[in-house]
Amino acid sequence: MTRTVAIPLWLLILILLFAGVTFLSHFLFPSVRWFVRRRMERAVARLNTRLKRPIEPFKLARRYDMIQRLIYDPAVTRAVAEEAHAEGIPENVAFERARDYAREIVPAFSTMLYFGLATRLARWLSRSLYRIRLPQIDMAALDRLPPEAAVVFVMNHRSNMDYVLVTWLVSGSGALSYAVGEWARVWPLSGMVRMMGAYFIRRRNRSALYRRVLARYVQMATDAGVTQAIFPEGRLSLDGRLGSPRLGLLSYIVEGSPERARDVVFVPVALNYDRVLEDRFLIKAHVTGERRFRPPLGQVLGGLGQHLWRRATLRFRGFGTAKVVLGPPLSLKAFLEEQSEQATEALGEELIARIARSMPALPVPLVARHLQDGAAWTPQALEAAIRADLDCLGARGADMPGRGPAMIVEDALGILAERGVTVEEGGRVRLRPGEEDLFAYYAGSIAHLFETAA
Repeated sequence: MTRTVAIPLWLLILILLFAGVTFLSHFLFPSVRWFVRRRMERAVARLNTRLKRPIEPFKLARRYDMIQRLIYDPAVTRAVAEEAHAEGIPENVAFERARDYAREIVPAFSTMLYFGLATRLARWLSRSLYRIRLPQIDMAALDRLPPEAAVVFVMNHRSNMDYVLVTWLVSGSGALSYAVGEWARVWPLSGMVRMMGAYFIRRRNRSALYRRVLARYVQMATDAGVTQAIFPEGRLSLDGRLGSPRLGLLSYIVEGSPERARDVVFVPVALNYDRVLEDRFLIKAHVTGERRFRPPLGQVLGGLGQHLWRRATLRFRGFGTAKVVLGPPLSLKAFLEEQSEQATEALGEELIARIARSMPALPVPLVARHLQDGAAWTPQALEAAIRADLDCLGARGADMPGRGPAMIVEDALGILAERGVTVEEGGRVRLRPGEEDLFAYYAGSIAHLFETAA
């Protein structure tokens, strides 16, 4: 037992290497994970005392556990068997396909990233670009929502800044779980998005198995009371107008309602901007009919460099106003008691209608509405037209700007002139030729308010 054994140096190094890996994997790593998780649990407990809607245990569960729970759900296993039978493949192949879908969908929420970095970055970015308007009466309505209900924010989709604004909007109440499209499935953005609690969806996937895996994840999150945010239009508006509802995610929530103990409260959210950062790309996609547009990298970098230069030379005055208005909440249980047939379609239409009624009218959309015909206007004539618009909006209870007609015209013309999209001649202002689509885009955001009034 005490004899000396001679072994080659390379074998000794290999044995030590395996011993080190074993020690790390069986002793050190579990201890470190336990220590980090205990610290995280204490931090979450302290954070939950400050939040109106505490972070749900569902969001804090380990990602591996959530994937296992999802793929072994009875509805998913039935879908696996159906997929295998329909395509003539072994069930284990279909099961691995379901596992891949689950790995793609399930997020990996990080409390520290979300509340330590994301919400602060969202606040800084929003304030550095826009004059933010969040009506206090609307914010107070969030605190009055039933604490046991699952809250789902349904929003119109004007810009990718929507994510930033609404993250900031509810940061004092809780953490949002977003449904994001395929645009975010690129490294390293995908990892950041998952850690923010968002889940990916393939909008063009027609597989019944994929839809069932996605449906069960949405239903599990809703059953657990996770606060979610969805865009019922399903995609960014290309013409500025509010689109028709796409019913995929809404149908999953309605489908799971009979077995759900808790109610679901939908909160309509209407967002509008004096300037949408990606408006040129959206308008181009609308004109060409090619939705899968990819902005040229040189153009993006050039625009970013120009913006930074304007900031460095103190010539940047902001992009105007960005406003968020909450519509009246809607209880799913109460709605289903009144609407028994085609409930999902009726729900989608009702939510879009509530968003439309809450849409804020901002200076640039109001002025663009009159300049889009190409005629030359004096500032005084614009003020008179805006005054008539405000009377019309006030009569029907629409959201009103916080400024009078003179300030609205001054703000809007200043923003439009800075972009070089207007021409001033002899004290009159008109749009620059070739910018008709831009003015129609901004006017479209509030066009429905006046169409309804008419």
